[in-house]
Amino acid sequence: METDASTTPRALATEAVHAGREDLAGLGLHAPPLDLSTTYPSYDSRGEAARIDAFAATGARPEGPPVYARLDNPTTGRFETALARLEGAQSAVAFASGMAALTAVLLVRAAAGLRHVVAVRPLYGCSDHLLTAGLLGTEVTWVDPAGVADAIRPDTGLVMVETPANPTLAETDIRALAHSCGSVPLLVDSTFATPVLQRPLGLGARIVLHSATKYLGGHGDVMGGVVACDEEFAGKLRQMRFATGGILHPMAGYLLLRGLSTLPVRMRAASATAAELARRLTVDPRVARVHYPKLGGAMVAFEVYGDPHRLIAGVTLITPAVSLGSVDSLIQHPASISHRIVAEGDRRAGGVSDRLLRMSVGLEDVEDLWRDLCEALSTQPARTEGGSVPVLRPVVR
Repeated sequence: METDASTTPRALATEAVHAGREDLAGLGLHAPPLDLSTTYPSYDSRGEAARIDAFAATGARPEGPPVYARLDNPTTGRFETALARLEGAQSAVAFASGMAALTAVLLVRAAAGLRHVVAVRPLYGCSDHLLTAGLLGTEVTWVDPAGVADAIRPDTGLVMVETPANPTLAETDIRALAHSCGSVPLLVDSTFATPVLQRPLGLGARIVLHSATKYLGGHGDVMGGVVACDEEFAGKLRQMRFATGGILHPMAGYLLLRGLSTLPVRMRAASATAAELARRLTVDPRVARVHYPKLGGAMVAFEVYGDPHRLIAGVTLITPAVSLGSVDSLIQHPASISHRIVAEGDRRAGGVSDRLLRMSVGLEDVEDLWRDLCEALSTQPARTEGGSVPVLRPVVR
C-alpha cells in the first residue's frame, strides 16, 4: 500500500535528504531547480489582484505561480518547507541573514504594541546589541532563567534565549523556561544545536531562530536566517519581510537546501571530534576552564591562563575567523570580535571573560586538530601542581 510521505513519520536523516523535494520526480527532475527570476508573467490581472489581497490579509503564500521575488520564491520556499519539517513546525520563513530574521520577529511583535522583551544572557553579540540599543523601539529586561516570570509585563511581546549560548555554551532548560513564559511566546535561538540535537518547539517554545549561515549551510559560503513557527505567526513574518525587503536570495535558498541534506552527518561527525577535543583540553594544564554542553555539539569554548591572542596567532590548520558551523574549524576571541559590541560589564556578567576562546570544530581529523591546538597552546603558561600559574615568558618559534 502506498503511503503519504507528508504524513508518515520519517527519521531526521531521511527528512534532511527528501523534505522540500517531494515534487521533483513529477517534474522529471532529480536535483532541485534554481529559480532566479525577479518577476513572473501574469495575463490575469484580476486573479493577480485577488491573490495579492489574500496575501495582504493573512500573509499566506500565494497559490499558483509566483508574483514577485520579494513576495515569494520557489527555491527559497523549498528550503523553508524542509527546515519546517526538520524543526517539527507548521511553517518557516527565511531571511537574508539571522539578524534580519530576528529584526522581523521584533518588528512583528512591536507592531502589535508589544515592545518589551525579556532576554537571557549571553546572546550572540549583535542580538544583544539590537535589543539593548533600542534601534527598533524595543525595551529589554535582562534576567537569568529563574527571573523570567517576574520580569514579564503586560506589554511583553517576547522572551528570548539562546541555548547552547554564544559563546559560553551555557544551556537552559527550554521546557521549564517555556512554562515560566505563560502566554508570552518563547523564542529560542537554536543555531548552535540545530534540529539534529534539539527541537525547541517540542519542548514548549513558540519560535525557533537559526542563523542559517552557520550549520544549516555548513560550508562557509552562504548567508541567511530562518524562523520556524506556527503558520499564523509565519504569515505576519512574510508580510513584514515583503514590506522591509529582507527575503533570502534564491541562490542562498538553493545552497541552504543542499546544506540540509548533509546536516545530520556533518553535525554528528563534528560533535564527536569536539567532544574528544573538549576532553583533552579539560586535562591540559595550560587550559583554565573548558565549556562544552551536555547536549553535545560541535562548539567548544575554553579559557587559558595566559594571553588568548597569542594562541589565536599560533594556529595554522584552524582558521582564526568569526562565524562558525563550517566544514573547516574556526577559532576566535569573543571579547574582541563577536561580542565586542556588548558593553564590557555586560559581557563579563554573561560569562564572557577576556581569556575565553570559542572554537567551531569542523570535519578535520581529530589528531590533526589536536596537534595544531597543542602547538598554539605552547605559547601559554601552565598550572603547576600547587595550583599556581607561572609568569608567561616570550616564546621563540
